[in-house]
Amino acid sequence: MDCLFCKIANKEIDSYKLYEDDIVVALLDAYPDSSGHTLIIPKKHYMDIDDIDDETLLHIMQVCRKIKKMLEKKLDIAGLTLIQNNGEVQEIKHFHLHLKPYYSDNRPILKAEEVYHKIMEISG
Repeated sequence: MDCLFCKIANKEIDSYKLYEDDIVVALLDAYPDSSGHTLIIPKKHYMDIDDIDDETLLHIMQVCRKIKKMLEKKLDIAGLTLIQNNGEVQEIKHFHLHLKPYYSDNRPILKAEEVYHKIMEISG
């Protein structure tokens, strides 16, 4: 299978991971709509909302809560939008949840690498 997210989950492609367990990986979007734009992807390939099992879906939402708290603490976000696309609007045909931070000011969008360093408190 030639799925970008499966390759990331299998560590064939590098990413800026914020969280990982046996079921999911949470990573910064390579083409963010806002600073801290995060994706939560299951390691097992599911096409969309109709394909994914309830247990994995619940786990994704539990991880979403953890990531939300991390983004609030590290990036001082004012809000968060959750998006999950299906069908023709789904660019990568592997279930994933977008977490898009909202800021009350008009700050520029930082690259994933810059956000990663800020969240993980890495200098350089």
